[in-house]
Amino acid sequence: MLDIGWDEMLFTAVIAIVVIGPKDLPRAMRTVGRWVAKVRRVSGHFRSGIETMIREAELEDMEKQWKAQNDAIMAAHPPASGDDSALVGPDPGTYAEPLPSDVQDVAQPAEPAEPAKPAKAARTTKPRKPAKARKSAKRTPDGAEAG
Repeated sequence: MLDIGWDEMLFTAVIAIVVIGPKDLPRAMRTVGRWVAKVRRVSGHFRSGIETMIREAELEDMEKQWKAQNDAIMAAHPPASGDDSALVGPDPGTYAEPLPSDVQDVAQPAEPAEPAKPAKAARTTKPRKPAKARKSAKRTPDGAEAG
């Protein structure tokens, strides 16, 4: 970065004390510190952007190199003729011959049995208890309670 020696720093400090004055020097140093921090943040952001671009360029070069190597390998070892070259033998899910008669009988669907009766749903709540009978007060025809 900047090649500043101790003698240059001492000279700068003496000039700052003379020009700025000892009273305002702390505020000036804080301001300089903020500016230095801002410059470091910006330079760090710039540096990370440059590193990202370099990394992306290296990845593109590697992808080109891998593609060239893959093409060379595929040219040296071409796949066998036909699209189904990877298959060896018949497809295990199909039969070349019809099934024997005893296997075919088993393969036939059985006659359906009687339809199953739906099971009763299990009760998930407790049965309610009957409400207690209230003692009803007897009222007279004029609305007053009797007894």
